[in-house]
Amino acid sequence: MSEIPPIKIENVVANAKLADEFDLKYIESKLEGAKFTKKKFPGLVYRVKEPRAAFLIFRSGKVVCTGSKSIEDVRKVIDKIAEDFRSIGIEVEEHPKFKVQNIVASTDLNTELNLSAIVTGLGLEGMEYEPEVFPGLVYRIDEPKVAILIFSSGKLVITGGKTKEDCEKAVEILVNELRRLDLI
Repeated sequence: MSEIPPIKIENVVANAKLADEFDLKYIESKLEGAKFTKKKFPGLVYRVKEPRAAFLIFRSGKVVCTGSKSIEDVRKVIDKIAEDFRSIGIEVEEHPKFKVQNIVASTDLNTELNLSAIVTGLGLEGMEYEPEVFPGLVYRIDEPKVAILIFSSGKLVITGGKTKEDCEKAVEILVNELRRLDLI
């Protein structure tokens, strides 16, 4: 393996403040597919089909968007929910600002990994490995601040990045360490 494998974004979580306050019962009554079950969860759940995403909408005027596969899709669905709100008489700006909180990505090193050898080679600093509890090794990187779940199959799950570049950089750091130790 000569280069860093490509990563695939699985989920982007972002949040935005769209208003000072929302009337969740009103939104539920006006937007098809909106579900507000106050006894189970303090927010309203609203799903968007294209591009696919889900929103958690809170009384505070804040929304959390989850399920998007790219930051571009987050932009599209945030604009879409703002349009939906305006269509039912709720004032929100046309292109609301949002902040990416977390990106979950995956990749495959296409090789079997010996997780015990990785723990021994890298030392326990920044790692969690309890095979009786979880089949993967958790490898934490400080810069960028990312955690990588490493599985013996060679599959990696990268979480905590704020950009795709954060995720790619984290994989590059891990792969370089594994190569240095002759573990891949």
